[in-house]
Amino acid sequence: MNDEATALPTPRLWRHPDGITAIDAEYLYPGHAAAHVVQQGSRAAFVDVGTNDSVPYLLAGLRALGVAPEAVEFVLLTHVHLDHAGGAGRLMRALPNAVCVVHPRGAPHMIDPAKLIAGARAVYGAERFERLYGHIEPIAAERVRITQDDERLSLAGRAFEILHTPGHALHHQAFVDPAHRCAFTGDTFGISYRELDSAAGAFILPTTTPTQFDPDQLCASIDRLLERKPETMYLMHYSRVVGVPRLGASLQHQIRELERIAREAAMAADRAAAIGEAMWKLWHGLAVNHGCPVGAARLRELLRGDLELNTRGLVHWLDTRAR
Repeated sequence: MNDEATALPTPRLWRHPDGITAIDAEYLYPGHAAAHVVQQGSRAAFVDVGTNDSVPYLLAGLRALGVAPEAVEFVLLTHVHLDHAGGAGRLMRALPNAVCVVHPRGAPHMIDPAKLIAGARAVYGAERFERLYGHIEPIAAERVRITQDDERLSLAGRAFEILHTPGHALHHQAFVDPAHRCAFTGDTFGISYRELDSAAGAFILPTTTPTQFDPDQLCASIDRLLERKPETMYLMHYSRVVGVPRLGASLQHQIRELERIAREAAMAADRAAAIGEAMWKLWHGLAVNHGCPVGAARLRELLRGDLELNTRGLVHWLDTRAR
């Protein structure tokens, strides 16, 4: 037994249909980020993995599911943002037979994470970066599988379609499971915290974080996912949502509203403040109309990080348009 498997913590698990289990990645707080395990016969795959601090919980989740680390065939990364992929190198050390499946734009950063680290430090600051992500371990090139758009991958006969889905990031991809009418969408299909569910279903928000947000690309990627007619989406933030057509329409509406908000704030003295306040008003109004069961103070607390990062992404988008 390797050193990662000793003294494992107690994981939070959500068992979903079709051999899919969400394991809380324990990133920032419980209920914020979920890695998923897909079991098919005697084999398994992870979809997104969280940070280095998530790895003991993922290994504990495998143990609770009765899956040996040797049975994990793939680590499927939707993109290489560190809340999704920061722990991939450490996790791969504990999964001797696994191959890391990653977008061609993301693969170099998994093999040599120096530029990825530098970019994340610029976004979060050095102190916060160290606290959240620590040492990012590289993955040996021979254990990395670089994808092609529309490629198919098989997990013990279970087919996944790999779709390149830019808009949130140029190195983003989604994994569609056509036989089970579901897709693992990373951040392309937004974020949806279970605390905000109401009688109307899930409440969803787009994520426009820096540095590669593009509204046209993101809307096109959402359309591409909807064309597959999935009944269920599995999000990193946070796990299983249904009512996919309604959620897709809401995301597209909000993306265009955020684009409008950014354009209108382009000449403001404090663009970030103008964008952030307008985004908060949009989200608060949508939450009230949706019947979200939390008050304004709790909603703002829950969405504070997303408001901050989305605002920075929209400011960066304005800057890139101006060049």
